[in-house]
Amino acid sequence: MFFDELALSDDVLDALWDMHFDVCTPVQEKTIPIILEGHDVISCAQTGTGKTAAYILPLLTNLAYDDHDPDKLNAIIMAPTRELAQQIDQQMEGFGFYVPFSSVAIYGGKDNGAWGTQVTGLQKGADIVIATPGRLLSQMNIYDVDFSGIKYFILDEADRMLDMGFYDDIMTIVRKLPKERQTIMFSATMPDKIRRLAKSIMHDPKEVQIAISRPPETIKQMHEYVDEGKKVEAVLSCLSAKRTESETGSNDSYSGLKKVIIFAGKKQRVKDLTRTLRSLSIDARAMHSDLEQNERDQVMLDFRNGKIDVLVATDVVARGIDVTDVPLVINYDVPHDPEDYVHRIGRTARAENSGEALTLIAPDDVHYWKRIERFLAPKGHDKSLTSDESSTRSGKGCSGGSRHSSRNRGGHPHRSKGRGRGGHRRASKPQS
Repeated sequence: MFFDELALSDDVLDALWDMHFDVCTPVQEKTIPIILEGHDVISCAQTGTGKTAAYILPLLTNLAYDDHDPDKLNAIIMAPTRELAQQIDQQMEGFGFYVPFSSVAIYGGKDNGAWGTQVTGLQKGADIVIATPGRLLSQMNIYDVDFSGIKYFILDEADRMLDMGFYDDIMTIVRKLPKERQTIMFSATMPDKIRRLAKSIMHDPKEVQIAISRPPETIKQMHEYVDEGKKVEAVLSCLSAKRTESETGSNDSYSGLKKVIIFAGKKQRVKDLTRTLRSLSIDARAMHSDLEQNERDQVMLDFRNGKIDVLVATDVVARGIDVTDVPLVINYDVPHDPEDYVHRIGRTARAENSGEALTLIAPDDVHYWKRIERFLAPKGHDKSLTSDESSTRSGKGCSGGSRHSSRNRGGHPHRSKGRGRGGHRRASKPQS
């Protein structure tokens, strides 16, 4: 389906035209019409499926058509992390380029200027607030924030917010909102706790289920059974195999490494592994929730720009961080949730690139790995990963590749249908 087949406003369609977005992803095709009709919605969709546009586009359209108070806050978008809130804010700028609505992002950090901007946006009535629960609650506790104009309440990655312990914060915020509102919830999974939350804050929601995606074929998946005490050695073996002496002319065993991500399960393991790698002259940096916002921003900027060779991270990087040219992901610890595995290794093989993913499996992690194997097995087959989907590493390095994909990340190339900007079919406001 094309975007101009949906009842989106002309200004929104103009922005999509300029951004060369033409064809809807499945979650956009199924979710946008329901949101435009005014229903509460629960949409089960993973990162990378285009879910952000699936709620921003109809939100901007509804604001364009609905009778709302321009001097009050009209919509709240909740996100679990600062990184995701920042990315939503960036996409809001693109999709909302031609609309007359203001937005403000509310997230943590020690930037006093940012705090002042956030306060101003809340008190002067920005149309759309994009916020992490804790930071918005902090503002509410200090200042008198008027939520009486809120007509739209959106929760992105709701399952992750609950996993991070934000249930009480969310409910405190909900109690301040008007009862007559549209509530939209996106979640990568649909456990009982999400359904309980939906029942308590939504009214007769429509449910959209998008099939859980498997890792793209452009990722060569590898795994190695290794004792816990041998994991560092396995990492070094893999990193050494990625050296590119022929290109750099260096004798350093680890020269030529660029943009490798290593995931560990806990912050302390991230810190310890980073120190170990740095002691071995590997340019590694840590990424975890203990870092201040400006530190996290700088680490990610340096990583994107190729100034950091190895990023050692918790799952704070597994979702919502878009770096297109990561050649290798290493799971130092096996993730406990199969979908977290998909998110982690999905940091490689983006934007039509190929990539590799190595998972180190200690004896205590075997049962978690078996769950991942069952999750990734072809539909209807109760078996482990096939040889085409994963390979067991022999300990002689980390090599290989896979086919390139013709699919684009984040959308589809624009296919002109003979319209220039402003020439879209005029959309009428759908009846709710």
